[in-house]
Amino acid sequence: MAVSRKTTIGSPYPQGVALEEDGANFAIYSENAERVTLQLFDRPESGDPSEEFELRERDDFVWHIFVPGIKEGDLYGYRVDGPYRPDLGMRFNPNKLLIDPYARALTGQIGWTNDMFGYVVGSEHGDESFSWTDDARSMPKCSVIGGGFDWKGVRKPRHPWNRTVIYETHVKGLTAAHPDMEPPLRGTYSGLVSPQMLRYFSDLGISAVELMPVHHRVDNKELVDRGLSNYWGYNTLAYFAPDIRYASERSPTGLADEFKRMVRTLHENDIEVILDVVYNHTGEGSHLGPTLSFRGIDNTVYYRLAPDNQRYYVDFTGTGNTLNARHPQVLQLIMDSLRYWITEMGVDGFRFDLASTLARELYAVDRLSSFFDVIHQDPIVSRVKLIAEPWDVGPGGYQVGHFPIHWAEWNGKYRDSMRHYWTRSPNNLGEFATRFSGSSDLYATNGRKPHASINYITSHDGFTLRDLVSYNSKHNEANLEHNRDGTDDNISSNMGFEGDTDDEEINSARQRRARALLITLLSSHGVPMILGGDEIWRTQRGNNNAYCQDNEISWYSWQLGERERRLLDFTRKMVGIRMKYHVLQRRNFFQGTIVSDGVKDIAWLRPDGREMREHDWHSERKAIAILLSATGIEEVGYGGGDVAEDDLMILMNPGMRAVEFTVPDSWVSREILIDSEPANQDRYPIPMDWKKITVSAGGAAILRGRRGHLATAATE
Repeated sequence: MAVSRKTTIGSPYPQGVALEEDGANFAIYSENAERVTLQLFDRPESGDPSEEFELRERDDFVWHIFVPGIKEGDLYGYRVDGPYRPDLGMRFNPNKLLIDPYARALTGQIGWTNDMFGYVVGSEHGDESFSWTDDARSMPKCSVIGGGFDWKGVRKPRHPWNRTVIYETHVKGLTAAHPDMEPPLRGTYSGLVSPQMLRYFSDLGISAVELMPVHHRVDNKELVDRGLSNYWGYNTLAYFAPDIRYASERSPTGLADEFKRMVRTLHENDIEVILDVVYNHTGEGSHLGPTLSFRGIDNTVYYRLAPDNQRYYVDFTGTGNTLNARHPQVLQLIMDSLRYWITEMGVDGFRFDLASTLARELYAVDRLSSFFDVIHQDPIVSRVKLIAEPWDVGPGGYQVGHFPIHWAEWNGKYRDSMRHYWTRSPNNLGEFATRFSGSSDLYATNGRKPHASINYITSHDGFTLRDLVSYNSKHNEANLEHNRDGTDDNISSNMGFEGDTDDEEINSARQRRARALLITLLSSHGVPMILGGDEIWRTQRGNNNAYCQDNEISWYSWQLGERERRLLDFTRKMVGIRMKYHVLQRRNFFQGTIVSDGVKDIAWLRPDGREMREHDWHSERKAIAILLSATGIEEVGYGGGDVAEDDLMILMNPGMRAVEFTVPDSWVSREILIDSEPANQDRYPIPMDWKKITVSAGGAAILRGRRGHLATAATE
């Protein structure tokens, strides 16, 4: 192999590959490396490089070179040499081909062999041994990708938070089993924006899709050995590269463009794209994991190492490692990645997995950490939707309510409170009311609005809505971990039978409970997030941790029967109600005080129509009515559609007996907008000529009223 090109020193910026007319600049960061070699390959499966170049120039620890003649689609990887001293955190091994942290496309998946470990697997010296075997043949190669894309003048929707309804979904699982879609499109970026799915999203009324991780991932070797995969994708290997497994054509050069077409098409249909991103750890695992990228480039820079023994990793994530977000290079990597996905790939926001890990400065979570500082001052990243999963698995990691301004949070307290309320748990009316009205106790004190609360009943992590009302316990046997994985604290109820049943009474109760939960979610103050598939009664057969199930357990079933179609229609109606009524879109917290003509902005009522007193909040009775008044709302409106200014009354009865509710005397016209009774579904809205309404056990309803002579609810 001979070097045939005359290279120049190149530039340390930008990192990664910068393609120009006459070649490309390559730049990679390593503080402790002694030698860095760039290798070019003719084919993805090649074990031997066609050319290689030593990077001799280094500025501020960035090694760089300009190679003429490089073109889009060329394949490359790195070899990095230096000390192999695991006891000091050094794990350099030039026998391992390494993925560029800034690679914008990879050629495929890892072909797992023991050669990918920097140590000799099975050696009595464990990871302190040194592997001399080469792994290039089994490693995916990085692909040189150019820039440029015709966005055709399509603008981002930029929906305000108060008019946002999020739909959490998985790119593959959404369409992998869709019978009306061309097979090559199923489970792909293109499939997600097929005519079938665009009509579906439009009819459903959602404003944003939140995609589970699409960064190129690693399927853990232990999962592959068991015939499984890291289906959810929370095992990132490349923070700039879309996962090629979701491409309709497995060409690295077309990968970025297919993703951009997906984003552009969603924007054309007024739907935002939020990415679930995993900057808290990588797919290289613990000290016994493979050497694929960061570990071999500079282990001490990219990972948090145990201060008392740098052979081991600090693990706040439960995956074996924690990315070292305290280091300036790692912060730069994260910010460069975020900006790339915004400016080049067109996305509208991010949900940060285990975000507490990113905020740990020395050990504890620090809301004033460097991570938040750089986000806050960045003129690009600070202007998109930022959502935190506000916990990790380390001590003190549960940080719901503690993130700074500009951040929304998955509100785990909302999820748990609503589940407790509807599963006949001990009295939690006060907690329920706080969460329903926007969790001001968590978000008001630091200047945030109700939209800081991302409200959800179910998410990818846990039971689906159907399973929440069908199982008391997890059933994760298919994960081949002896049902030990996944939480045991599901706050669920099987309504009298574990799993599917032909008992129509139980099935009716489950349908009623599911509809009541959807009414609760979509009428609560904050930003609602629907778990994709809940609206079509998707089940994971009781699996509450289906992270490794790339099959029918996780894929959506589009063979919809009558029950599934009716629940879908119900969800559409409920989303439509949320988007129509002003009182469900308020941007500020309720005050519970009189706002105009003796009318409160929110009133909590007993079933008899009288306002709740102190002793009522502590009683065993859980049925409650919530009266939301449109009167006196003086918020400056956003553009984006008309809203109705009627009052709404939300009735909730989680008890075991039907409850009669009294409607306000001040309403001169009234109707039932929606309720949880499947039999009533085709009759909405239902005019009311009476002033009392009965809500079935485990049911809910929303009434619309228009005031004549304004008056407060009756009081004792």
